[in-house]
Amino acid sequence: MKRRTFLHKIGSILAVLGVTEAEWLTLGNRYYQALAQPNSRKLALLIGINQYSKIPNLSGCLTDVELQRELLINRFGFQGSDILTLTEEQASREFIEAAFLDHLGKQAKPGDIVAFHFSGYGTRVKLETSSDTIQNALVPANVALDLQDDKIVNHILEETLLLLLRSLSTDKVTAVLDTSYDTPNTVIGLKTRALQESVGKLATEELDFLKQLKTQKLSNTPIVLAATSEPKQPAREGLFSGFSAGLFTYALTQYLWEFTPATKIQVALSHVGNSLYKLGSKQKPALLSSQKNPDVTSLVADDIIGAEGAVSDIEEDGKTVHLWLAGLPPEVLLYYGVNSRFTLQTKEQLVLRSRAGLTAKAQISKIEGANPLQIGQLVQEAVRVLPRNINLTIAFDTGLERIERVDATSAFAGFSHVSTVVVGEKPADYVFAKLQETPSRYGLFSLGGDLIPNTTGEVGEAVKLTVQRLAPKLSTLLAAKLWRLTENGGSSRLALKATLEIINNISPRVVMQRQTVRTFRTETSIKKSVQTRLITSLPTPIVPIGSRMQYRVENQSDRPVYLILLGLNNNHTAVAFYSWETPQEPNTADTKPILQEVVIAPGESLTLPQKAASQWVISGSASECEQQLIFSTTTFSGTLSALNTAQYSTAEEGPIGPLLNPLDVAQALLQDLHNASPLKTEMNGTADSYILDVNNWASLSFSFQVV
Repeated sequence: MKRRTFLHKIGSILAVLGVTEAEWLTLGNRYYQALAQPNSRKLALLIGINQYSKIPNLSGCLTDVELQRELLINRFGFQGSDILTLTEEQASREFIEAAFLDHLGKQAKPGDIVAFHFSGYGTRVKLETSSDTIQNALVPANVALDLQDDKIVNHILEETLLLLLRSLSTDKVTAVLDTSYDTPNTVIGLKTRALQESVGKLATEELDFLKQLKTQKLSNTPIVLAATSEPKQPAREGLFSGFSAGLFTYALTQYLWEFTPATKIQVALSHVGNSLYKLGSKQKPALLSSQKNPDVTSLVADDIIGAEGAVSDIEEDGKTVHLWLAGLPPEVLLYYGVNSRFTLQTKEQLVLRSRAGLTAKAQISKIEGANPLQIGQLVQEAVRVLPRNINLTIAFDTGLERIERVDATSAFAGFSHVSTVVVGEKPADYVFAKLQETPSRYGLFSLGGDLIPNTTGEVGEAVKLTVQRLAPKLSTLLAAKLWRLTENGGSSRLALKATLEIINNISPRVVMQRQTVRTFRTETSIKKSVQTRLITSLPTPIVPIGSRMQYRVENQSDRPVYLILLGLNNNHTAVAFYSWETPQEPNTADTKPILQEVVIAPGESLTLPQKAASQWVISGSASECEQQLIFSTTTFSGTLSALNTAQYSTAEEGPIGPLLNPLDVAQALLQDLHNASPLKTEMNGTADSYILDVNNWASLSFSFQVV
């Protein structure tokens, strides 16, 4: 679109709103100081809306904007003056389109980098002008053009936005849409960013604008990342440690903090989808682009290594700093404890003193000749401190009657390591609710509203009886929560790579691959390693029922490492990898085989299962599977002892089998990782904590769909 067309169009949009050009300039005054810069620039427009008129408010959209802004500035080198944010009432249709044309359209030149973000409601619009035309639309703050006339909807058509993105003069354009367009049947659990389909007349100005855009010659193909991949999938937002956020935005930005971003979209979305599943949502992010194998963004990170956060402020003493910690995995942040440590790139260490949500205070360790601290310095995890007393948190759905909540509270109080809250009040792991199709039955649901298999009571059964039935499942789900807290593929200093393969045919087929990225290697070797990973990774990990599987694990470090595999199979029951060793001289036929350590020498690799005669075959119904590969530089003696205490039948001997005492094993695992840390004796006052050193452990997460 030509410059004079942009200028003319912004004037007409402002006129429609009744806003003078002077008023618009006042709103965005600070963003005009760099207009005359001749060099390539990085421009961003970030939009977030929590407060809507006449419709329920959202909670996490402003946090999404903050997550993106901090990422762009600290990780990708954007200048704050080049990032325009529109939030709440500022984010009207008229201001959004005007801001796009003025801040991005007028300024972006060939070679410039542009980022766009929208968090808010989406909907489907059935236009009165055509009985069969239904289009996706973004819902601005001013939902209706005239609040007295709800028939005139003031939405921004998705088609309009995509054409605007294509109209920019640069081909380095990335957009993130954390919204969805269809409301789900279930209302259990997390908030959904979608409204019921709107039937009415779209604002004439929007239709005219779209018509004009269609007349332009648009050759640019932007990268557009969407929170969902199917029309019926809801984009969810979650409640975390003191803040709410869009699950997609949080998972995506967290990935880009920790991992090298110069990767392909499919790899990034595989990681993000894995995180979304563990956060309780089955939404699958998608790429809305015709580009072949595009990069994850058009952005180039300032530092290839990655980080868990950055220094956001420095107090007058020069030793106390404020940190932004959006690079920590969401499930880990909630339990991230005092005395955890971070390393600056100048090698000084920071000791965590307090944390509130995504921000924290830390003090620099006493190091002679320490370099002066600077705002914007990246911080990398060195030591993770986790509390030993961690509960599984069950939220009561708001659809439960008061007496039902009282009975449920009493019943859950009978379990150790289980606490209860009301949905939306505090972070939770699962939801206890009525079955919508059978209100006289109760069950346990994911935060995304999906029923956990084998957790429903009988028709008309009392709440207490249903809860009592949950005892084994609650133990399993808490165990899974504990081993998820070990995930550190981004921060581990052990050089490891694991590949999940299907071996039905002569040549193994790669399903997905995970590897640690923050090892002591050169940038060249990191880039080469990343490229290898890209070629073999699949965007959507899918495994057919009946597939023969194996892991191929490579130890690229200079130390031997020990390996444990734990997971949840496709009906949420616990499984583990068993390395059986049959006694050489069994006394009787019933002699139980014992477990042996799985150890990988430096520079070596192995496959799991290790024996050709021992096959791992995917069985059961179609669903999701999750597995955690945990590595340590010392033996898993306590974990193996816990595994051996269960009464296993030798007839069930196999490479991956049922885990009968998952909570005991998970607690022993954390203790083994704690024992592997040489710092535990130095850190006083942490008797109630697990201390995990990134130099001594790595934990890689795999989630795949069984079909």
